[in-house]
Parts: sequence; C-alpha cells; structure tokens
Amino acid sequence: MKLYKMEQTSPEVREIAWKAQTRLTARYRALSARGKKTTVVCTAIARELVGFMWSVGREARST
Repeated sequence: MKLYKMEQTSPEVREIAWKAQTRLTARYRALSARGKKTTVVCTAIARELVGFMWSVGREARST
C-alpha cells in the first residue's frame, strides 16, 4: 500500500490492518513450522483474513 493511500484511511482501519498483518504473519509461520501443508495453511489464513475484512467493512460503514 502506498503511503499516500494509507494516510487517507482512518486510524481505526489502519489499526485493524496492522493487527491483521501481525497476526496472520505469525499464524502462517507457526502453522508452516508445524509441518502443515501449504494449502491448509493458506486456507486457514484466508478464513481469518475474511474476518479482518469484515471488521474493516463495518468500520468504514460506520463513518
């Protein structure tokens, strides 16, 4: 994401995005380290990402 676009978003959305970034990265690494198949790991991450996207959508709708 370009810095200009990031500055246009609300602080709440940026906070949600950062939480998603840190959580999903850590989760991906943990599941991969346990030896899970890449397809299983990506599916798990995608399911959690949908939750973060839902949260951003709700936040954007409320403003």
